[in-house]
Amino acid sequence: MDLIDIAKSVLRQNMHVRTDERVLVITDDEKHDIADLFYQAGKALSSESIIVKMPTRQKSGEEPSQMIASLMTVADVILCVTEHSLTHTQARKQACDAGARVATMPGITLDMLENGAISADYNEVQELTEEYCQQLERGETVKIVKENHELTFSIKGRKSIRSTGVFKQKGESGNVPSGESYIAPIEDSANGTMMIDGSVSNIGVLDEPIILKIESGRLVDATGANGQKLLALLGDGDGRTIAEFGIGTNKKARLIGNVLEDEKVFGTVHIAFGSNKSFGGKTEAGVHIDCIIKEPEFWIE
Repeated sequence: MDLIDIAKSVLRQNMHVRTDERVLVITDDEKHDIADLFYQAGKALSSESIIVKMPTRQKSGEEPSQMIASLMTVADVILCVTEHSLTHTQARKQACDAGARVATMPGITLDMLENGAISADYNEVQELTEEYCQQLERGETVKIVKENHELTFSIKGRKSIRSTGVFKQKGESGNVPSGESYIAPIEDSANGTMMIDGSVSNIGVLDEPIILKIESGRLVDATGANGQKLLALLGDGDGRTIAEFGIGTNKKARLIGNVLEDEKVFGTVHIAFGSNKSFGGKTEAGVHIDCIIKEPEFWIE
């Protein structure tokens, strides 16, 4: 398929864009070429399509400028085609509260437009995502085991999030491509150690595992050079607070070093640190970093 035709397919199948809707494409210095494909597709499918470019953010979860945040509140459909994620930002949440349907596409590449997670059977993705979300909402405690490492935390009273990559109703949002069920753990409840052997957002696929030590919900230590990079990304403040537990539900997704696709891989789970206020937690840290675990055992009790 022509790349603009692929972008049109995303707008139709994932975003359900109507001809009378206003489409806003947000991009940055790194991803403006790919963003232009969605701008061209939006012009062909909707009454109004606008593209706006900002300086590249430094890390996932960092807020866009107030000008862009304000513009987001008056759009019907928003595509965030950026290097770093705007998913867990107040700007995204405010846009959804105003009724926009928002797709975040951090780090997307041309290869990801043509292959992998975006080619999934999205009926299957929706069914698996719903199944895991229902289990999360019935559960109170999660335990993850990887080799001789064990991490436990509470999810009691928290609502799960269905990230299917299909957004039809006002206020819906998530990644495109997608396929995950996720939830905000109780912030001070996580204790134990965990092996991260897949990838880490802003770092990539790991050449050796990182062992994380978590006490009362806070990341207190991480092994190796990549562990030190992770700690530096999170900073010394609230960025080290556990923010998310997610389960991949996309059987076409690949572990490629891009968190947009990595965290969707069926057979993986991920934990994240930093901001989670935008999906039911209490932390607003200006950063959100995901850590992928391959083929663990886990229990929702």
